[in-house]
Amino acid sequence: MRRRDALKLLPAALLPMPAYAQTFPSRPIRMVIPFTAGGSNDVVGRMLADAMAARLGQPVVVENRGGAGGVLGNDAVAKAPPDGHTMLLAGSGSFVISSLVQPRLPYDPVRDFAAIAYLGASPNVICVHPSIPARNLRELQAFGRTRREPLRFGTPGVGTNGHALGAMIGVVLGIELEAIHYRGTGPALNDILGGRLDILTNASAPLQPHIAANTLRALAIAGQSRSVALPDLSTSVEQGFPELDSATWYGLLTAAGTPADRIATLHAAAKASMEEPEIRRRLIEAGVDEIAPSPAPDHFTRLLASDRDRWAGVVRRANLRVE
Repeated sequence: MRRRDALKLLPAALLPMPAYAQTFPSRPIRMVIPFTAGGSNDVVGRMLADAMAARLGQPVVVENRGGAGGVLGNDAVAKAPPDGHTMLLAGSGSFVISSLVQPRLPYDPVRDFAAIAYLGASPNVICVHPSIPARNLRELQAFGRTRREPLRFGTPGVGTNGHALGAMIGVVLGIELEAIHYRGTGPALNDILGGRLDILTNASAPLQPHIAANTLRALAIAGQSRSVALPDLSTSVEQGFPELDSATWYGLLTAAGTPADRIATLHAAAKASMEEPEIRRRLIEAGVDEIAPSPAPDHFTRLLASDRDRWAGVVRRANLRVE
């Protein structure tokens, strides 16, 4: 009997499956976080990775790849095989602002990625080292205008949300600032705690323990609404500086060309994870005030386009550029 005739007699369950029909995911999934450990992206990413792994039946392995304001991590995902086994934890700064500030990118932020899910957002907190004699934005403005040398503000990297908001603080308050760039929030946080920086802005998750311990002084929430995690801290709007409005959002992307059914599987796992009561509780405690996973991947695609338009105006006004 010829082999092809023998194969016809085998039960369907015993026949070899074509590659495209294999169960997805078929191996561990890599979640690239484009910053070093210790920042708000890392906090959110690790919570989400554990919850998604339970739903996908495969480990979700976090890989911190910091540098160039998120560009190195973004590039790793853009060039990954388009099979759904590599995800990017994208953010408003590391993905959108960095592409506006750094004109020569090794990838195209629109063509080389596919949206999976918008997850939520954290308001940014404006903090100073306790040696700075300011307890609100007005006092920071007065101090900055009398100081003979620039105030040093730390950023998680060129083109990050912290870079853009820090530059806008200088523009709006009319004070001179010097940006000091790092490979993530963790190293910048270490330096402001050590007194080598004056100002740091970030989502509240990594800052809260230090604010509570009085080793950092929080001046304002950069936005319109107070934070659930820091309810007594007034906003920039309340203090008379409505232009200082900045939140860090989080979302998942993968390489362009990934099959739609695999993106749908990842979206469903991410959405269910974000809606899990225990995960929501932990995220809110970490300062993620808005937990609003997108109903479909294309919803996140539209959000990315509108956010890019909004930040383009900020980048022009603050005259942000690669240094």
